[in-house]
Amino acid sequence: MTTASTESAEVPVTAPRVVDRAQYLLAGFLAVAGAYVIYDASTLRKGFADQPVQPYAFPYVVGAALVVLAVLLALATARGDVAEGEDGEDIDLEQGSDWLTVGKLVAVFALNFALIDWLGWAITGAILFAGTAHVLGSRTLIKDVAIGAALSVGTWYGFYSGLGLAIPAGILDGVL
Repeated sequence: MTTASTESAEVPVTAPRVVDRAQYLLAGFLAVAGAYVIYDASTLRKGFADQPVQPYAFPYVVGAALVVLAVLLALATARGDVAEGEDGEDIDLEQGSDWLTVGKLVAVFALNFALIDWLGWAITGAILFAGTAHVLGSRTLIKDVAIGAALSVGTWYGFYSGLGLAIPAGILDGVL
């Protein structure tokens, strides 16, 4: 003889769905940025007639990609997808911001901005790299200046010779 047991079926309890409204703001920003890029691309004049792909094609692709990403982000947010925090971050979220370091970085960028026309990118780029590295904790000034000089001169030649874009040479005009 068999006896039927009446076990109560347990209904799983689901957590309330979390909606991250900041993601909607980001999606809106992406949509507006994409729409503006598409509009701006429509105002570009036609390029060289012998080119199969005109210069305005790339902004259309970028703008459309931004709009598509905005829609996908909004849909993912509506589904309840929430970004997860980094597990590997070795920062203490309880500590406040280091405003002294931020101020020093702003000063280094402002110095670069103020001196770039007079000294040129090759010099101010090296100062920018070395100054930023120093503010962020590097204590090898000679190496930082050498790396900064190599990067700034390399990027100057890359933009000037490779791309044909004029970057200020400053006091090194005629030398570079």
